[in-house]
Amino acid sequence: MTLSAPTYKAVDLRKQPVDQTLDQVERSLRTRLDRDTVVRKRRSVGARTDRDTWVRVERRLVDKIGDQGWNGTECAARLKGIAQPEWQACVVWRDADEPVMWRADETELLPGDPIGAAVLSEDPNLPDEWWRAFSSSLDALAAQRTSRVASPDTETITQALVTGTIRAAFPNSPDIAVEQWVPAHADLNWANMSAPTFSLFDWEDWGNAPRGLDSASLWASSLAVPALADRVLRERRADFASRDGKLMTLFVCSKILGPDAHPQDPRLEPARHMAEQILQDLQTD
Repeated sequence: MTLSAPTYKAVDLRKQPVDQTLDQVERSLRTRLDRDTVVRKRRSVGARTDRDTWVRVERRLVDKIGDQGWNGTECAARLKGIAQPEWQACVVWRDADEPVMWRADETELLPGDPIGAAVLSEDPNLPDEWWRAFSSSLDALAAQRTSRVASPDTETITQALVTGTIRAAFPNSPDIAVEQWVPAHADLNWANMSAPTFSLFDWEDWGNAPRGLDSASLWASSLAVPALADRVLRERRADFASRDGKLMTLFVCSKILGPDAHPQDPRLEPARHMAEQILQDLQTD
């Protein structure tokens, strides 16, 4: 009997009943979850506990759990020099009715509130101190060593994925071979960072990725606010100036501009402009 189930439709935990799941988490971790604090996302649910910690619960299909497992938050606990909530405990179980695994990670509370949605429409007006902590943490992360491979959106990032994504949007793009792979958060957006005190959370997909993936991803999440996108470019200029950083910027532009592009997406025009510039740069490098 196979464990995978490609015919199962995607489940959105923003709409799916989760009370029984939260009940099981409470029993397993021996805590009570404050249901008034529940935050529901597409594939995860989080809530505050009665011991002033935070529990994040994720649902994942078995065939989406690769050889490295899916203990990213736990593994991230050993990283040095990065502002993140301290990991404390976890519980993992197999769903009785579906080819699905559930995982609940308990961490300390954030030092502030999540900044906003994954893609911002307004400038959060972050202080310089926040930006210094942000850049310091990204630099520290890229200097680490790991055997993990990043899996943004649960899909392992490979050269083939990078090439296929870029060529789907730009069939005539020049050589796009990645040269430098470094540890990355792999889900860096405005919903996974706190303010006014910087902290980076939701580490389930971190691992090695082409240099510049995180910087490019955050830039793409900022394009609806030009001044914010420009600030990301300035703060992470070394990433964006590198060849792999240019490839990753083209990679995120390709996701915005590709076959599934939304005609009303405010990021379309700035992404198209940046992609054209990068393609010219790559042809002359």
